[in-house]
Amino acid sequence: MLDLILRHCNLPDGRTDIDIGIAAGRIAAVEPALAAHAADEIDAAGHLVTPPFVDAHFHMDATLSYGLPRVNQSGTLLEGIALWGELKPMLTQDALVERALAYCDWAVARGLLAIRSHVDVCDPRLLAVEALLHVRERVRPYLDLQLVAFPQDGVLRAPGALDNLKRALDMGVDVVGGIPHFERTMAQGAESVRLLCELAADRGLRVDMHCDESDDPLSRHIETLASETVRLGLQGRVAGSHLTSMHSMDNYYVSKLIPLMRDAGVAAIANPLINITLQGRHDTYPRRRGMTRVPELLAAGVPVAFGHDCVMDPWYSLGSGDMLEVAHMGLHVAQMTGQEAMRACFAAVTAMPAQILGLDGYGVAPGCRADLVLLQARDPVEAIRLRATRLRVLRAGKTIASMPPAMAALDLPGRPAQVDFLRRGGGQ
Repeated sequence: MLDLILRHCNLPDGRTDIDIGIAAGRIAAVEPALAAHAADEIDAAGHLVTPPFVDAHFHMDATLSYGLPRVNQSGTLLEGIALWGELKPMLTQDALVERALAYCDWAVARGLLAIRSHVDVCDPRLLAVEALLHVRERVRPYLDLQLVAFPQDGVLRAPGALDNLKRALDMGVDVVGGIPHFERTMAQGAESVRLLCELAADRGLRVDMHCDESDDPLSRHIETLASETVRLGLQGRVAGSHLTSMHSMDNYYVSKLIPLMRDAGVAAIANPLINITLQGRHDTYPRRRGMTRVPELLAAGVPVAFGHDCVMDPWYSLGSGDMLEVAHMGLHVAQMTGQEAMRACFAAVTAMPAQILGLDGYGVAPGCRADLVLLQARDPVEAIRLRATRLRVLRAGKTIASMPPAMAALDLPGRPAQVDFLRRGGGQ
């Protein structure tokens, strides 16, 4: 006797009419017409069942702070950084915890059950670190929160930042972060990469650096990050986030850079919603898109994930915790409209970030954790197209969020009473 069976599921890998059996919080069986019984059964009715969404890049210490202490009038990256500097002295631990927990509620409702959040360590009080460590424990039963020690003002540029970062790691922060392009000089940026990678190697930790978030094609710290990854044996544990300067680099240099990243086992994390709005601000026309070279990185075998980055904070006044919105923007910006490319965009908010974060037991296979999302869509492409309703969100086989199906009623002569948004062309 199983605890739960999901019947007639479509899976992200293309399999259809599959049953998923769950026992003791784990997936026990994945097969057609599962010959078993369960205390509870759910008919997925041909809808897509996927492992949960994963956000590989977020800033939870700033989330939902929109309007504090004022609104970012220009909508630019630099005004956002200045705003964050104004806000930091006003932060309280209670407010940080309250906003972060509220965002985690949003995430769960959207089927987003794993988040890697950067947390600023340049404030010597480390209020945000303490707050998010507390939140990490509060949400652990229903959401995996991985924290990155992030020196927002530069680990060498900001007084005491390196000591603060080490203290944050001592307190239990999971990942070493950095921002080499924000150091005073290119040389200091490269030095910060070496220093931080050595720190991660000494402590056996992962690395995730804001890297080359710039329109400057000469911002090339990802090259140093890949080189240090090889030198220190960190392959498979390092990610470069943003990498927007790659959009402006000449093709010859990129033809050498991408194989270097691949051979070093360095992953790339793009943030489509934010990259497209913050980059290219010095351009008139033609205006650069700003997002890194996702199709080329994927074609070379570099793991690529998409992150949400910001929701209602000093840098971005929009957002709702919907990783399908992120995939939707990434698909359009990167012109990834081929069938396999669109599926890769779905993987960029599910399987790929799970791999980069090193999540244990992620997937739809026997032995995996029974963390699943039932979507009102039949396949990944349709899920992105519709930003599909999360009909049910499961954690360890238990429903922790649900939504009614999206349906519009019509009152038109000679037309159906309801609109079926899942209908495809060709009468299907």
